[in-house]
This record gives sequence, structure tokens and C-alpha cells, in this order.
Amino acid sequence: MRRRDFVQALGGFAAYQATTRTALCDSPRKTPLIVWAAAFPMRKELGFLPAFRAGLVEQNLIEGRDYELAHRFGTGLADFPKLIEDIIALSPNVIIAPATLEAVALKKVTSSIPIVCPALANAIHLRLIESEARPGMNVTGIEPYIAGLPAKQVELAREIMPSCKTVGLLTNNADPKGPPQIPDLRRAAEALGLNTIETNANGINEIDEALTSLSRAGANVIVVLQTNLLLLNASLIARVALEREVPTVFGYREHVVAGGLVSYGVDLRWCYRRGAHLAVKIIRGIKPSELPIEFPSSFWLAANVKTAKSLQLVLPSALLFRADEIVE
Repeated sequence: MRRRDFVQALGGFAAYQATTRTALCDSPRKTPLIVWAAAFPMRKELGFLPAFRAGLVEQNLIEGRDYELAHRFGTGLADFPKLIEDIIALSPNVIIAPATLEAVALKKVTSSIPIVCPALANAIHLRLIESEARPGMNVTGIEPYIAGLPAKQVELAREIMPSCKTVGLLTNNADPKGPPQIPDLRRAAEALGLNTIETNANGINEIDEALTSLSRAGANVIVVLQTNLLLLNASLIARVALEREVPTVFGYREHVVAGGLVSYGVDLRWCYRRGAHLAVKIIRGIKPSELPIEFPSSFWLAANVKTAKSLQLVLPSALLFRADEIVE
């Protein structure tokens, strides 16, 4: 159930059959080519590619007339370099990197093809950009990881469980977006007089064990970091946490839709729609080096009351009143 409508012109999701590499390379192209380059298989339930398409529609672009859109999905980071070779061979006008790890891998291969990342993080440290105001290179995008958000997520953990003494952190250090979040979460917990324990998971086969370890170590609530791996496995995390009877806090509402307890953070659907606007500016002639990094101006609070009931928790009425989305 939604407390307020979230308007999003996604339309129905239709599976897009990308034009073959041979056809794209050998045929003279009259319209700009945008390539969606994902290291992992598509998760239709996340809806990020449809959100990106909706952003193109918002700019009054028609596929086939104003642009061509191809997408490539890998099976993991191991085979992504080969996928990048295939993508570069298409000579796209813009490459969409769905997350930071893809942007890092793509930047190592090309410094000339524009790259737009709708979920960019730690970009200066990773040498993807020179500055947020003027990226200076071939990467630009949306940065959903906002300073201060980790503190809000720890505060949310305390709100849903006032008796909480120990916050567990499910980390993912292999993702470049993961490690910078940890110090912020530690400081936020310390400021509230809470202890923290951490367990890392760098692969899908490590998630169950990591959550179980946090539960056994005495975590009253588990905060799940915002990374690609942990988002793509939202359903698994929700199921295991429920089995271990541990409440969960997230940065993305997709986790709550998948069965997690509560989330507070950026609405990624907005980020991917807005990323399309940056891609359009590029195909209309603006260089990515001159397109400032953009930041969301609002945040999304989601709660899953069905999960709360399963955990025998009563979510505070004040939290439910503030919620942008309530999943029943």
C-alpha cells in the first residue's frame, strides 16, 4: 500500500532484444547509440532499465527515430572485461554504467566514450572525475550516496528497536562503493551509544553465512550497506534475515519491497530517470566533462508491515505516518 502516489511513467516493461553486434558495427548508423552495460544479469523487479527509458521519454525522444538503445548483461565481474570489449566495438555515443563498479571497469578501457552512471559513488577518490562541479573527463552521473544518510539509517535502527544495543553491518568491501560507508555508520552508531559488529560478503554464496554470523554475534538490528551485490540479492537478504529473526535497515526501498523491514535513502528510480536526461544532453552535444554531478533533493522512507508482523515488531506510528511507501 502507498501512502502517497509516486508518479513514474514506466509503462509496461517489454523485453528488449538488442540489435546484434555485427549489425550495429557494419551498418551505417543514422541515430545515436546508447548502450546499457551491466556486469550482472537483469533483475526485472528492480525496474532500473524501464526507469531509464522513462527518462528518455520525458525528453520527448522516440526510440528508433532519435536514438537506438542496446543493452548487455554479464554474469558477474569475472566476464565483464570481455563484455566491455564487445561494447566498445559497437562505438556507442554513450555508455550507461548502472553502478560504480561498472563505471570503474569501463573507465579503465575508454577515456573517450562518454559514460553516465546513475548510481555513482566516491567518484573523485576512484579518479572517475576531477570534481563534482566539473567532472573533467568522460564520466558523469548521479550520486545517490549523500553525506549524513548513514546516520539516518542508524537512527532508524534505534527507532524501530529502542532497546537496541548492537548494530550489525553487512558489508561488501569488493564494491568500491562499500568501504567508504563503514566509517560513517560506525560514527553514527557511536554517537547514539551503540556498538557495531561487521561481517563482509563479497559473493552471493557468502550472504547467508554473513547474516547468520551477525545474528549469532548479538546484532539486534542489521544495517545493510548500499552496494550492487547486496541490492541485486535483496530477496535473499530479506529471507535469511527473517529466518534469523533480525530486523533490517537499508538505504534502498527495493530491499523493503523484496521483504526487508525498513529503508531510508535515495529513490533509485529517480536516479535512473535523471541519468537519462544526462545521456540526452550528451547525444545533443554537451561533453560529459562539462556536465556536473547531480544529487537527489529528496529521500524515500519505506516500511514493510508484513515483515514487521513476522518479526513480532510493532513499527512506531510516527514512522508509518512519515513513510512514503508502506508494503503490506
